[in-house]
Amino acid sequence: MKVPAPGELFDLTGRTAIVTGASSGLGERFARVLAAAGATVWASARRQERLERLAAEVPGIRPAPCDVALATDRAALVERVGPVDILVNNAGTSSKARPHEETSEAFADVLGTNLVAPFHLAQLVAAAGRPVSIVNVSSIVGVVSTAPRGGASYAAGKAGLIGLTRQLAGHWGRTGVRVNALAPGWFRTEMNDAMFDDEASVRWIERNTMVRRAGEPNELDGALLFLASAASTYCTGQVLAVDGGWTAR
Repeated sequence: MKVPAPGELFDLTGRTAIVTGASSGLGERFARVLAAAGATVWASARRQERLERLAAEVPGIRPAPCDVALATDRAALVERVGPVDILVNNAGTSSKARPHEETSEAFADVLGTNLVAPFHLAQLVAAAGRPVSIVNVSSIVGVVSTAPRGGASYAAGKAGLIGLTRQLAGHWGRTGVRVNALAPGWFRTEMNDAMFDDEASVRWIERNTMVRRAGEPNELDGALLFLASAASTYCTGQVLAVDGGWTAR
């Protein structure tokens, strides 16, 4: 294995990446960061017009419309892209229902997007039999309870993603496939806009986070690049929390 020079550790030139849920929020940021590091990034999501705007703005990004909830779309995405070096399983959804109100059907739908889809995509890219870095985007909600915020299905999916990360890492480590999880803390996205617009909720985040604030999108850049690049070649099966100290309380 060629040992990269220190200045080349985070260089992704010549690498091909897939980022799901890339039409907004953290996924869009992840696509931009990987492209800036030199990767060719296939930005995937359902909203094609947003992907096309992103690709027009950022060299190195290519739009790849896909509904990750559909197995046929997932298979078509990987087939279209070809050999993949980096997979960022970021797409996710949630239910606004409280645990005692959420139906089993709604619960299963959330897990279909948040857990089944990442498993299938990881399976598809690993089948090529070549080294790949898989980054599963979990959450602190998958590590500790954040009640009364966070639904049961969302927490179950994100916790399951951490277990999946460890198990796939164990099975595939000898093949050169690395699987790690990124667990963000509180970052504003389209999914939680309402919470960040509520003053009491913002105070709750500040009060319970060691650094006394929510995260800024750029504060995930380094962690993503570390897990995606040659900087972490001896790192697999791990969960990297970027949460301002929330889970260390």
